[in-house]
Amino acid sequence: MNKETDVKNYFRERLIEWYEPGDRPMPWKESKNIYHIWLSEIMLQQTRVDQMLPYFERFVKRFPDVHSLAEAVEDEVLKYWEGLGYYRRARNLHKAAGLIAERAEGDAPQSMKEWMELPGVGPYTAAAITSFAYGQPNAVLDGNVFRVLARFFGLDVPIDTSQGKIVFSKLANRLICQKKPALYNQAIMDFGATVCKPANPLCSSCPLSDQCLARLGNLIAELPLRSRLPNKKKWKITYCHLHDHHNLLLVRRPSEGVWGGLYELPAFSGKREMAKWMRDIFDLKLPGTADPVRIRHELTHRQIEAEVFSVRVKKLKEVKKESCVLVSSKMLPKFALHSLMKKYFAIFTSD
Repeated sequence: MNKETDVKNYFRERLIEWYEPGDRPMPWKESKNIYHIWLSEIMLQQTRVDQMLPYFERFVKRFPDVHSLAEAVEDEVLKYWEGLGYYRRARNLHKAAGLIAERAEGDAPQSMKEWMELPGVGPYTAAAITSFAYGQPNAVLDGNVFRVLARFFGLDVPIDTSQGKIVFSKLANRLICQKKPALYNQAIMDFGATVCKPANPLCSSCPLSDQCLARLGNLIAELPLRSRLPNKKKWKITYCHLHDHHNLLLVRRPSEGVWGGLYELPAFSGKREMAKWMRDIFDLKLPGTADPVRIRHELTHRQIEAEVFSVRVKKLKEVKKESCVLVSSKMLPKFALHSLMKKYFAIFTSD
């Protein structure tokens, strides 16, 4: 047995030894319910476990299986996803549920290849599902795994490049425990989440520290490497909160793009465009004294500066041409609003 094999065996065995006594309880871990495993992995793509748990429980209570999810309307699915963000995950989940329900006997896919043919399922999610549900030796690669591997093996290739993904994928699949793939995958993900953390890792109590190249080379803070991230784009939006005593107007955003499929107030590139819309559609003039609510909001790749003009009229009419929806103020909580809109309505109702 060569030194490289010794190191890999050491890494694998120490991880599993560390994990078995401490195992973090999660509702889908001991289950072989493929729907629960799939749902949990989709929710965890951009969300921490502690944040995700209440949403998982609420979602499963309303949509207990793939068929109930497939039969639901998209608006309701988005409403039950509300608060998790990254709503494309919910739309893809809903589409994939429909495709699974159409399969012979409604059976879920069995292989990584089949899972990856479904919307929203990439290599990581497919590997996680097939290892946890079926015991297949497919290695997972999420942010936690990238970090653990980069630090322990001292890998200096950026994890967000095509070369980096190839290097890490090959290493991860050489390390996977063939007899206990699910246990190993869960161990390395939990280890990255609780010990080998992005900031303030617990190196003093780490069972891998005596052979960790990042610790030995004082490179913990530098690894994993990333290529330079682009600056966030600045986005200015003007909203019109047009309402009467009982109703207001909302618009559903296009399915693709930022906040896809969610509801918001009518949006414009600026005050002048909004004023023209009010004049042309409602024969209204924006009051000269109108003072907007200003909101700063950040998304992963955007910095948003929004201004919201509240305009109250005696009687609001429905607008068919503008894709607007006339909504009772009492029914507003039933609509899936994006996070910026929630900020605004929290301010508006408090005033």
